[in-house]
Amino acid sequence: MRFTREQYIDLHLGRNIKRQMFVELFGPLIGLDEEWKLQGAMKDEIEMTGFDWDYVPTIDCGGETDVFGGKEETIVEETKEHIISTDALGRRMKLLKGFATIPLPLDYPVKDMDSWLAIKHLYTFNEKRINYEQVERAKLEQKNGVLVVANMPGGFDLPRQLLGEEELCYAYFEQPELIIDILKTAGDTTYRVLDQISDQLVIDQLSVHEDMAGKSGPMVGPNMIEEFIKPYYLKVWDMVKGKGTTIFSQDSDGNMNPVIDTFLDCGLTEMLPLEPGSNMDMVELKEKYGLTLSLKGGINKYVIKDGKQAIEKELDYKMQPKMQTGGVIFGLDHRIPNGTPIETYRYYVKYGRELLGIEPIDKKKKGWLRQAF
Repeated sequence: MRFTREQYIDLHLGRNIKRQMFVELFGPLIGLDEEWKLQGAMKDEIEMTGFDWDYVPTIDCGGETDVFGGKEETIVEETKEHIISTDALGRRMKLLKGFATIPLPLDYPVKDMDSWLAIKHLYTFNEKRINYEQVERAKLEQKNGVLVVANMPGGFDLPRQLLGEEELCYAYFEQPELIIDILKTAGDTTYRVLDQISDQLVIDQLSVHEDMAGKSGPMVGPNMIEEFIKPYYLKVWDMVKGKGTTIFSQDSDGNMNPVIDTFLDCGLTEMLPLEPGSNMDMVELKEKYGLTLSLKGGINKYVIKDGKQAIEKELDYKMQPKMQTGGVIFGLDHRIPNGTPIETYRYYVKYGRELLGIEPIDKKKKGWLRQAF
């Protein structure tokens, strides 16, 4: 079902709620499509369109806030197993074929203030960062119920991309002025870009990608967030919120529990994907934060392959009535794992729709319902 931007925003705010959304956030891992083909899955199932997921149409606001310009990306080496390329920052990147969709850096461009100053111009403001044709498109689409989204570099993720995780964690103590300057530069640029755009239209959602935690917890604690990330977040958020932005969404895997309160003080209104395997229990989070924090994801991706009983237990807990009062978008906590049978994934979709009061998928169009049930 298509949700309009107004319905989507209402859902986050807990007003005029007819029902929660049931979505697929990330889709299958590489290789699962071949498994499903062998199990008789249909083309529209593999493409995820056959499951009639809820969604809100989105459009980019037209502003580029991350690295801008830089070196032309080139492929250095390609084998049966991997591709090595260079990116806009000059980093060597390695993509493992058949296993990954995102290449990982083999080296990093920033070691100290001098090396940062050499590439700082890639993060400073210029008018070319704003695509006014896209701004106009977004303005028109917004009138048709499309959600306008702006992105900003992560307060942890940006310096991580420049220094690497280990060196960044050292730099917080050994080179704090370096991290401050990186985030001040990114914050000034993001502010100027989105300030000009939000004079033309309302940005509905500000999104930030961090991926700053593992199973045992985040890589930086509340004190570091307060000192380095909070001023950066609030500089941008306070401005766009003042011009009508409603949602401030953060994407971070892992156990974020120790820093949720701190990020709420940074203006955050939504977190995803809430991995249960990392102790992110969306029911407990809902009980603690109510509508202060919207929740997206939260369903354990590993239970689906365990069969009907495991699926029912998981969904009965996650989709219980008190979770259906607004501020929740139900979906798997990350990509669908390899080894997940298409039959149990179908049941997951069917049972989740039943609990949320969503009409069954049209059996005439989706023959798998007859085949499986």
